[in-house]
Amino acid sequence: MRSSLHRLRTVRALLGAVLTALATLAALVAAGPPAQADTTICEQFGSTVIQGRYVVQNNRWGTSAAQCVTATDTGFRVTQADGSVPTNGAPKSYPSIFNGCHYTNCSPGTALPAQVSTISSAPSSISYGFVSNAVYNASYDIWLDPTPRTDGVNATEIMIWFNRVGSIQPIGSPVGTATVGGRSWEVWTGGNGTNDVISFVAPSAISSWNFDVMDFVDQAVARGMAQPNWYLTSVQAGFEPWQNGAGLAVNSFSSTVNTGGGTDPGEPGDPTCSVAYDTNVWQGGFTANVTVRNTGSAAVDGWQLGFTLPSGQRITGSWNANLSGATGAVVASPVAHNTRIAAGGSQSFGFQGTYSGTFDEPSGFTLNGTACTVA
Repeated sequence: MRSSLHRLRTVRALLGAVLTALATLAALVAAGPPAQADTTICEQFGSTVIQGRYVVQNNRWGTSAAQCVTATDTGFRVTQADGSVPTNGAPKSYPSIFNGCHYTNCSPGTALPAQVSTISSAPSSISYGFVSNAVYNASYDIWLDPTPRTDGVNATEIMIWFNRVGSIQPIGSPVGTATVGGRSWEVWTGGNGTNDVISFVAPSAISSWNFDVMDFVDQAVARGMAQPNWYLTSVQAGFEPWQNGAGLAVNSFSSTVNTGGGTDPGEPGDPTCSVAYDTNVWQGGFTANVTVRNTGSAAVDGWQLGFTLPSGQRITGSWNANLSGATGAVVASPVAHNTRIAAGGSQSFGFQGTYSGTFDEPSGFTLNGTACTVA
């Protein structure tokens, strides 16, 4: 009898152990695979891949002092950032996360490089974590080049300054303001000896934002700093520190490039816009009334009209539009009441200016990067 009871208890114990093991296995399956362990990178140009699609890079290029970044499931944080460099020169590094190609390092499955004219949209999101005990900018970089290059320096760099702390400034000089993506930005243009740079500086810190990268690409095209047949090679979000920087973080980042919505710039086609430029000129001064007509079949939202003022002309005031730049390359963007140009419709704005020498009119206009006919 005792032997039978003992065997029964043994079977029950074994059955209980099996059931416990099965329950544990089921819980593990339901929970899914464990999260990717954080990876710390201290090598000068070391990098790692997160989410199977983005590259996190240390990119310590301007100093020999130690710097480390820790890649997380959704972004990265700067865990060590020793040393400092003068604030009137280049930063010491650019720890960042990117989609695309950077010096032969391409993110897995990227659609980049892609020709600008073929990109219908490039939605992106970014969330930053800031610190106060450092000198830095929170910078989102967009790179453009005439060729689909995956190595070396591109021809044009677009920088979006989401935040800046300390006595630092973008490359070049300020050329005005612009409304891009529904926000107002101070615009700077210049060069660093190897590529052209256009910077959009937020008037106050932006910690997170969802936007379309192409809104900024269109600005570069309208200002003559890129062309529709150029290539978008990478988009990057990170920081440029001059002093310290530990604790800075990209909490999350996403980037998608949708192609197939554009047209081949090498193929002829009907223009999608026309511009009437009516002036009233007197000795040393003038006014211009500009009418932009959408001759396409779809509405244009958030229009940007680019043109170049002839030498000797300067804008002194405007109405019904925000104008970036007072001389040379100018971009007109809408105000609150005229952001849309319906198919077959038009919007008008005007400005007043001065001139020296002979008065001439701009030779051409572009609407969101597309050349317009002059009526």
